[in-house]
Amino acid sequence: MISWIFILLAVAAVAAILGFGRIAGVALTGATLLISIVIVLILLLIGIVGLVT
Repeated sequence: MISWIFILLAVAAVAAILGFGRIAGVALTGATLLISIVIVLILLLIGIVGLVT
C-alpha cells in the first residue's frame, strides 16, 4: 500500500509540473486517502498489541 502512495505522489508531482492540475489533484487526493488509511491501521495495530500485552 505504501508503494501505491509513492506512485500517486510521483504522478501528482509530474502532472503538476506539466500543468495538469486536475490530474494532480486527483492523484494527491488518492495519496492522502491512502496515507490516512495506513495511519488508522497502524494506530489500530498499536492499540491491539497494547491490549494484548
